[in-house]
Amino acid sequence: MMSLDRVLMGSALMLLLGSAHALDGKKIFTEGGSQPGALPCVACHGADGAGLAAAGFPRLAGLPALYVRKQLEDFKRGSRANPVMQPLASALTEAEIDAVSQALEAMPGPVPQAIQRSEMPINAAQKLAQQGAWERQIPACASCHGPSGTGVGDAFPPLAGQPASYLAAQLTAWQNGTRHNDPNDLMGHIAKSLTPTQVQEVAEYFAALKMEAKP
Repeated sequence: MMSLDRVLMGSALMLLLGSAHALDGKKIFTEGGSQPGALPCVACHGADGAGLAAAGFPRLAGLPALYVRKQLEDFKRGSRANPVMQPLASALTEAEIDAVSQALEAMPGPVPQAIQRSEMPINAAQKLAQQGAWERQIPACASCHGPSGTGVGDAFPPLAGQPASYLAAQLTAWQNGTRHNDPNDLMGHIAKSLTPTQVQEVAEYFAALKMEAKP
């Protein structure tokens, strides 16, 4: 039988490894990974993970860990193209990707103000976001991302409060095929059906949704 001392030592080691893992995620975010090229996330996404709207860098704080992990893996594979993120993600180890993804999920993010889908749309962008354009087989953004743009589950990220330039850039990437990492090419189909004006309008709509600090 295993001695009590060995059991206690094993338990202590597991606790230490768990603590180190949690600390590693925050360290990767603020200082970068262990390999050359694994730059710190904080440089573009801010100390609080809120992003930098003026530069089009999105908010990462509060995003589901599984979603963040998938995006980093997709950058590594090339199914999502970005000249900054591809080499950075490629320089992260699997353990570092897990750690930073969990750290980002744990960071508090703002909460969008509640919106009822039954409300009458006040402009074309809100109509597209909340009701879609079914005559062109474009479902409402709210169908997958929630009426308030809060995101749903691990597959559909929040849109509310993200920079308009970032949201527009992602829709454009789906249009031209430089991003093709969503299930069944759903976003590729939707984006290709949008006009340049609609891309900009719906991006500005979600960017402008009122955000409140998480209680």
